[in-house]
Amino acid sequence: MGNLTVIKEFLLLGFGNLHGLQFFLFGIFLGIYVVTLLGNILILTVTSSDQSLQTPMYFFLSNFSFLEIWYTTSIAPKMLNTLLSGPEAITFAGCVAQFYFFGSMAVVECFLLAAMSYDRYLAICSPLQYPSLMNLHTCVLLAGGSWLGGFLTPVVTVAMTFQLKFCASNEIDHFFCDLAPVLKLVCSDPEVVEKTTFLMASFVTILPFLLTVASYINIVVAVLRIPSAAGKQRAFSTCSSHLIVVTLYYGTLGTVYAIPTATQAAALNKTFSLLYTVVTPMVNPILYSLRNKDVKKAVRKRLSQWKYSMEN
Repeated sequence: MGNLTVIKEFLLLGFGNLHGLQFFLFGIFLGIYVVTLLGNILILTVTSSDQSLQTPMYFFLSNFSFLEIWYTTSIAPKMLNTLLSGPEAITFAGCVAQFYFFGSMAVVECFLLAAMSYDRYLAICSPLQYPSLMNLHTCVLLAGGSWLGGFLTPVVTVAMTFQLKFCASNEIDHFFCDLAPVLKLVCSDPEVVEKTTFLMASFVTILPFLLTVASYINIVVAVLRIPSAAGKQRAFSTCSSHLIVVTLYYGTLGTVYAIPTATQAAALNKTFSLLYTVVTPMVNPILYSLRNKDVKKAVRKRLSQWKYSMEN
């Protein structure tokens, strides 16, 4: 048992000694953050203003883009500060808030990805019933349920974690307030918190993941039954971007949280955490814009309107 103390702030150690690379990495990650914001804002703009994109698929995509903006913003600013100035102080309340909002955004993303895959399943497997099944009421229920479930799920974990007794050290060996590095600072036994978090995390990640997998299995079966090659390509093109996003998200998330903490090197943990907190949110709008003809058409239309308005 270490010496108990009242922790008023934590110290995010960030990436440690980068041997002079901190300014180079700062430029890289700042660029990634700016591209993430601009890309998702662009998708929000075109999906809300273009009448041809007022469909369930783009309704969920706009929710997803809005989520990605706040998902990466809950992490990136503090992470960039640690690159510039080294270890970064964060208040106890700030750490709690970051822990909660990052956890909430992660859960919302799991639910939204499942809702988006269900939308594609109905569109491809039940095209005639799709307009009546995936109406505005259903879209709002699925999106609203994803957001509500995301913001409610981490409450128990956050409350249990930050009621534990902390020892004298306040140094978090990470670039944000994540569960594993925070629990390393407690003096009391964190077993109950770890088991509770594991059960809740399993439910909110594995269940949406299984629903997503089930949707895509049915999609693949339905597409393979389409006689023409052009029909198959058209059907796959409507969900290929989403499938890539799902693979990237669950792949990186699973790598970090499925491997026992004791066997992970801190540097490796931070590297994979960077992928799903900073890099993946940048890739998503690129995938959805560059691989989607409707979005590209809407973007070109919007750019031409802006150019015309500036010239006149």
